[in-house]
Amino acid sequence: MAKHLRIGGARGFWGDATAATPQLLAAGGLDFIVYDYLAEITMAILARARAKDAQSGFAADFVSAAMAPNLGEIARQGVRIVSNAGGVNPGACAAALRAEIAKQGLALRVAVVEGDDLLAGRAAVAQAAPRDMFRATTLPPVEKIASINAYLGAFPIALALDRGADIVITGRCVDSAVTLAAAIHHFGWASTDLDALAGGSLAGHILECGPQATGGNFTDWRAVADNLADIGYPIAEIHADGSFEVSKPAGSGGLVSRGTVGEQMLYEIGDPQAYLLPDVACDFSDVTLVETGPDRVLVQGARGLGVPESYKTCLTWHDGFRAGHIFTFYGLEAEAKAQHFAETVLARCRTALQRMQAPDYSDVSVELLGAESQFGAMRQTGPQREVAAKIAVRHPDARAVALFLKEATGMGLATPPGLSGFAGARPKPSPVMALFSYLTPKEQVQIRLLDEVGKLQCPAAKGPAVIAAPRPPLPVQPEAENITQVPLIELAWARSGDKGDIANIGVMARDPALMPWIWEGLTPAHLQRVYGLFLPDAEPAVSGAIERFYLPGSASMNILLHGALGGGGTSSLRNDPQAKGYGQLLLAVPIAVDADLLARLRGKE
Repeated sequence: MAKHLRIGGARGFWGDATAATPQLLAAGGLDFIVYDYLAEITMAILARARAKDAQSGFAADFVSAAMAPNLGEIARQGVRIVSNAGGVNPGACAAALRAEIAKQGLALRVAVVEGDDLLAGRAAVAQAAPRDMFRATTLPPVEKIASINAYLGAFPIALALDRGADIVITGRCVDSAVTLAAAIHHFGWASTDLDALAGGSLAGHILECGPQATGGNFTDWRAVADNLADIGYPIAEIHADGSFEVSKPAGSGGLVSRGTVGEQMLYEIGDPQAYLLPDVACDFSDVTLVETGPDRVLVQGARGLGVPESYKTCLTWHDGFRAGHIFTFYGLEAEAKAQHFAETVLARCRTALQRMQAPDYSDVSVELLGAESQFGAMRQTGPQREVAAKIAVRHPDARAVALFLKEATGMGLATPPGLSGFAGARPKPSPVMALFSYLTPKEQVQIRLLDEVGKLQCPAAKGPAVIAAPRPPLPVQPEAENITQVPLIELAWARSGDKGDIANIGVMARDPALMPWIWEGLTPAHLQRVYGLFLPDAEPAVSGAIERFYLPGSASMNILLHGALGGGGTSSLRNDPQAKGYGQLLLAVPIAVDADLLARLRGKE
């Protein structure tokens, strides 16, 4: 057994660029290449596809674009592949891949891990009547359920590798499982090796979003702007204790640094001391990030707190219809004209709905992009001469949504002056696939492994019960005589994302000495001023809608905004339903800091 395990992350989402596989193969020296295709929105899309075609429901481009052109080189190098491209139909994905392998005359063995699909048991789920794990809402009507998928873990995938599979395809597993499985297989980790499992899971979390660990979506984007066209995809060199080093192919674009890796570590993790996965509950609060060379960062210090007894389960259901359109206005009073246009369109639609004795729209969104509509209380006022009015609606009946689209475009000759825009055909109502998340006890999920050897039932990972990690002491702002205020971006990096209807903003100090000032500046009250526009409660800082977590090991903090996304990516009408820009809003916030400390740190640069 090699001392280290080298894994390349070739896919961050369904739609990611196709250059990663040949790039990583050309770099050489890899044991595995892993692919993460699935997100909550992706599962909703695939469920709709399978409903139309029983042979669909998987990421077809995994076979056609990632595998087919590269299978010969994969076989020649002996690189093994793990992917969750199976979506809601992993068997069909494997069949398509086996056909391509046979067509090329290769002898690669393909295994399938299934059992995450619980749709057939929806009646039993309805009888159990679980509540949403984030919002405590009741289960939707059983006849509206489109998909139910448990988030499986890594041990069944590792078993497939133990049995000789060259390529393993799964349905819905946690994103990091494709990486952790390779490490379990390679190092022989057991379910009691909690710290190692936590470290391997963190390695998977760094790899799972592809180039987001190598300069993509990086706060200091100008540092990588000149070479993003050929950005390198991440490589994790994992050690037997679960620590690992992050790098990228030599000569590729992008950047691997404490900042790029740290931003990705904080991305969408929720409570960093209770990051719950099927195989291990992780504590990332003491993780350290050290640059060991150019484009190389050592990550260590993850802790395992036990093995959860349940699988997070994602249910999607039909919750009416939605549609929206963008109308641009430019010239004098563009903002006022756009706002009046939106209000007039909605008033006309509501009058028509009343005539039809139909209910009002269940949700409406009007955002004037270009007029700082996303900034809320942080907005800098002033006349805007160019705006885009994004208007969107939801309704249980598709006809009411179609009415809005017809009336909005039909107002073109009865609008304030300045309406313009480039568009093709008029949009159509699209079904809303809302998300409902709950926990399923592991004993209720039957995991199956199908490979050339046969069919095998896989037991769920069991181990020590999960314990709560003690919270670290919070940073205390030191005394200082000379105070100045600077935008947060001068003190920290930040990245934001989503988990259902929860927005997550990770903030990492550029220097650990700055962290007490950042923590003191980003109080719940200050965060409410920045994000109050998005939060449902009048006083979210008091109600608990805003949470802050401190990670002393990396000199960082994680912020959660509950109910901040209008229902989340699968159903929201927002311009940013996945909170991708929330970190950018925060980076503009002024923070009080010791001016002398800041000057000393700037002198070191």
